[in-house]
Amino acid sequence: MPAAKKTAKTATRTRKKAEASARPILTLAAVRPAKGSRPKRVRVGRGHGSGLVKTGGEGGKGQTVRSGGGKGPAFEGGQTPWSRRLPQKLGVSQKARDIGHFRTSYAVVNLWQLADWQPSLEVTPQTLKAAGKIKQVLDGVKILGSNRDGKTLPQGLVFRDVLFSNSAREALTAAGARFEE
Repeated sequence: MPAAKKTAKTATRTRKKAEASARPILTLAAVRPAKGSRPKRVRVGRGHGSGLVKTGGEGGKGQTVRSGGGKGPAFEGGQTPWSRRLPQKLGVSQKARDIGHFRTSYAVVNLWQLADWQPSLEVTPQTLKAAGKIKQVLDGVKILGSNRDGKTLPQGLVFRDVLFSNSAREALTAAGARFEE
């Protein structure tokens, strides 16, 4: 075989070997999962900072593992539950009526506040509110007999839809007031 042919064959072989070594050889040992597809293993029981101390994320035993286990929503840590603390007698008692929702509340006006009232105006809950003597008409308006500084009342006042204390009624009757229901 001539020398030129030998060198050509050798050159081709070396070129093929170089190309083969430049390409990676795919073997099972070289196969790797895609980056980020396999999260890092959680190491349990490695201190309080890990958040997975004592039971290592597995939960407890006994009552806490069982289906339906637990204390229930009304359990208050051994304290008497609110359902048992409620009074046994239902309905409205006289005490609740006096202090609660059923109490009648009156807007109060004292006699000295009416010292500057014009006799031509009728005294009603609406006129008292419009004049700024009361903030709101609750279940009614009650006139009390407190007349500080001994202010004199105007003559001939007319009252409608207003309640009075006994001392206020006496003082207004003495001043010549009229009461209309």
